[in-house]
Amino acid sequence: MPAKLSTHVLDTAHGCPAQGMKIELWSLDGDDRTLVTTAKTNADGRTDQPLLSADEIRPGQYEIIFFVGDYFVAKGTPLPKTRFLDKVPVRFGIADVGTGYHVPLLCSPWAYSTYRGS
Repeated sequence: MPAKLSTHVLDTAHGCPAQGMKIELWSLDGDDRTLVTTAKTNADGRTDQPLLSADEIRPGQYEIIFFVGDYFVAKGTPLPKTRFLDKVPVRFGIADVGTGYHVPLLCSPWAYSTYRGS
């Protein structure tokens, strides 16, 4: 697997890729947070470019924030004023910069799951 960081978001409530979801990637260093990139998912629920390319990937702690609540509101999904899920953070570590990291998210307005994909 080539060195890179990628993601894929699936809308399990509607049974489709989550097109148009905003994603932020943050680099974490103790209490310091640095915004690395912001992206939106395409028609396949993926970003057009990796979140980190082989040249950009560094060891360390990261967080991807998935804007799940905004996605479901934009899709016209009826939600209460106070959303159960809004921004979903996934924190993970990159240890081996010579390999690929894939962080998928399966989500609905009420639940989510993630794993280290390939």
